[in-house]
Amino acid sequence: MLSVEKFLALLFMLCAAATASAAGQTNWVTSWAASVQGPYPVGNPSAQPNLSLVFPTPETGARDQSFRLIVKPELWGAKTRFRFSNALGTQPVTFDGVFVGMQWSGSAVMPGTNRAVKFSGKHAVTVAPGDSVWSDALALPFVKKGKELRGRKLAVSFHVAGTSGPMTWHAKALQSSYVTLPGAGSKGGDLSEDAFPFAVASWYFLDALDMSAPKGTGAIVAFGDSITDGTASTMNGDDRWPDVLARRLDGRLSVVNAGIGGNQVVGPQEYSPQKPFAGGPSALQRLERDVLTLSGVKAVIWLEGTNDFSKNGNAEADAVISGLRDGVLRIRAKIPGVKVIGATLTSALGSSSPAHGFELQDEKRKKLNDFIRSSGVFDGVVDFDRATSDPLTGGMQAAFVPDNTVGGPGDKLHPNRLGYQAMGMAIDLSLFGVSAK
Repeated sequence: MLSVEKFLALLFMLCAAATASAAGQTNWVTSWAASVQGPYPVGNPSAQPNLSLVFPTPETGARDQSFRLIVKPELWGAKTRFRFSNALGTQPVTFDGVFVGMQWSGSAVMPGTNRAVKFSGKHAVTVAPGDSVWSDALALPFVKKGKELRGRKLAVSFHVAGTSGPMTWHAKALQSSYVTLPGAGSKGGDLSEDAFPFAVASWYFLDALDMSAPKGTGAIVAFGDSITDGTASTMNGDDRWPDVLARRLDGRLSVVNAGIGGNQVVGPQEYSPQKPFAGGPSALQRLERDVLTLSGVKAVIWLEGTNDFSKNGNAEADAVISGLRDGVLRIRAKIPGVKVIGATLTSALGSSSPAHGFELQDEKRKKLNDFIRSSGVFDGVVDFDRATSDPLTGGMQAAFVPDNTVGGPGDKLHPNRLGYQAMGMAIDLSLFGVSAK
């Protein structure tokens, strides 16, 4: 018969083993991402303030200044980690004074939530040109139950020591973030809003955020161009179609936005810091960084081709079809069991954009859509074309045209908030093994 002391010791060991086992039943899942491009200022930002005081010269980039980037995780977990990128830089960049806390409002951070971030146990890290680095795992003690924090945002603060040189960025955040003047020093530990006086509408250097999640939880990557990036949606409104899908999924899967405004499937043929392109590197060139190396990817929704068929791209439909076939094969080779969903292109017919809206572009779009619907290359199809087009005109439905970002009549190319809602609601959740609530 066990003594009381031995019984208590055994009970303690069993509890510890159970706790360790439970802790082991988690994996990293990407909860937010921003596909990088550049270097700054090459890109297609929306509603960007004048940044001449903040970044006087693109060649210098950031100089002894701090950033406070506001990001919205789609999943919350007890631990997180961050990926910092210098993919389009031309010199090493040193980051220190890195903190993460809960955004209060604007650039202010909720007291008691700001936590220091380390890299291999150190408070600073230097990232070589073309490289990226993950931070150490960081406990988030304010996360009790993930759903309690739905819609809340994190403030990720960091300091660039010295000068960065040309900056890797994501131009079209449609989210206000904050920065200091050059020479202001390290401010990440300061919770006050006046420490970060300047607003920006882009994300810099930070390109992914992971959360620990129960085994089996995964991420859907929305891979595309400006219609995935959210052009013409509401600034700070989180009403892009991937946002709508994420709310429908209600934390059962993460939805990661890997759109870049102006992106193409097969173009440009060459992309480098010395020869950048506003639409970022081609989808095929950025596939490794923006899809294949993200954590816990279970599915990809691929919506691209419009810019390939524009006057800037001028690609043939067969070239884009070949590019999609190649990309799907690469995704499946790297991520066993992944579902790759093809999304039909929305209409740009009659667009006021000088590069879009002409008949030949629409003919190529229809050919690509026929391939997506009928080829069998994809594991499923999301028919955004049918969800947004006016069957009488062949163009976008009139209610989806007026611009929500900056106002005005819209361009008949990018859906507005209402259009993105229609797109997000058109996705059959059963494609991901999830039922509608």
